[in-house]
Amino acid sequence: MSSKHDKHAEAVIKRVSRKHEDDGHGGGWKVAFADFCLALMCLFMLLWVLSARDSERASQALAAGSTIEEGAGPQFGESMRSADGSLISREPVPATATGPAGDSAEPRPEKVEPVKRRYDTAAEQEDLSQLLKQLSAESGLAGNLMTDITPQGLRVMLHDTERRGMFKLGSAVPSERFSELLRRMGPLFAQIENQMLIVGHTDALQYASAGTSGQSNWSLSSNRAMVARAHLLAGGMPTQSVLQVVGMAERAPIDAVRPTAAVNRRIELLIMTTSQARATAAMFGVPGEVKPLTEGVDTALPEREALRDLRHRLSEGGPAAAGR
Repeated sequence: MSSKHDKHAEAVIKRVSRKHEDDGHGGGWKVAFADFCLALMCLFMLLWVLSARDSERASQALAAGSTIEEGAGPQFGESMRSADGSLISREPVPATATGPAGDSAEPRPEKVEPVKRRYDTAAEQEDLSQLLKQLSAESGLAGNLMTDITPQGLRVMLHDTERRGMFKLGSAVPSERFSELLRRMGPLFAQIENQMLIVGHTDALQYASAGTSGQSNWSLSSNRAMVARAHLLAGGMPTQSVLQVVGMAERAPIDAVRPTAAVNRRIELLIMTTSQARATAAMFGVPGEVKPLTEGVDTALPEREALRDLRHRLSEGGPAAAGR
């Protein structure tokens, strides 16, 4: 019996589960390790942001011509956030450069506008004429420019030739060389005080379907003058340099014997003297002062009081008063 009991005792096998063997130690160390790694990553990110900020300030300071003093950068104890919550400040860094003696850097000089020159005398207009001829020669249009000194100012004629035209025939589309020449004239006219008239001219050839509302030499000459103005402005000429833009169709030919000659198709620039520009402006505006037409006869606008008295007398007297 005893041997049989011992046999059953030896056959009993106890299986112990290891599923919860680690519960005694717990799994909290894994969470702590993950937090530690996250903290390290945040620290490295913070150091990288601070380094980027210092590099940005250094580049801005060098661009402004300043130097960075040792120890002048931000410290860890300082707040690194700007007003909008960004770690990197977007405000401009003022220059803190000092000279050899410790004085602050001198402010940059303000841009000074160039002094414009006035061309009123014949000698001055001749100088301007030579400059325009030089520009025309450089653009390959030396044979398409004529100048004439007049009492009203310098007359510049940019005309067609039998070999080369300023515009496409019958249109306001300029040639490439002509548009280039106008743009090169823009900076030159920006340096002078004189105002100009831009006048467009055509030859005597008429449109086949010309009518009261159709295309005509009047509209063609006006459109070409406006295109010339646009290219001068694109070259840098200020808008106030142009006093008037007109088209004269075929009414003022250079070659009156041959009204269809190429030289009659042209753009004229009248660089007016100061007195002529003032007189032209007064011709179409309110005269600034009374000027005698002939001896003893002046011209001026009537005063408001005189007009009011005249209306009052006419309204009181009726037709009888008006006929006196």
